[in-house]
Amino acid sequence: MAKFKTDIEIARAAKKRPIQEIGKKLGIPEKDLVPYGHDKAKVSQAFIAKQKKKKDGKLILVTAINPTPAGEGKTTTTVGLGDGLNAIGKKAMICIREASLGPCFGMKGGAAGGGYAQVVPMEDMNLHFTGDFHAITSAHNLLSASDDRQPHLLGQ
Repeated sequence: MAKFKTDIEIARAAKKRPIQEIGKKLGIPEKDLVPYGHDKAKVSQAFIAKQKKKKDGKLILVTAINPTPAGEGKTTTTVGLGDGLNAIGKKAMICIREASLGPCFGMKGGAAGGGYAQVVPMEDMNLHFTGDFHAITSAHNLLSASDDRQPHLLGQ
């Protein structure tokens, strides 16, 4: 019987490309990429503002799904859809927002997808890429822990 690779084996074997190469393929100049390491970046607000003059493309939203017992859900579906559209010659890219919320609610999933339809590096995806969302949750947790019995935590 053939041994199937695990998600982590597939993720670690992936050959990542420099983010500048990915940006160039999508028509995003290097000056409009704010890199976070070699393989991920934010897109500048100036570039986004310039896109308003262009004709809109198509938008597909994957908003809710009951995950399989193995944890495949919105991210796996989204990544697979993007891969499939690119495979048939469409210029497609994906945006995953508020990833990794499953574990916050005690549910399976780390928002990296699964199999060959996953985001790499998996560890970074599960640790909130650039830390933005983590900063929000940390602030929320601090405020939630503060109450009228602990006014010093709120600077009162």
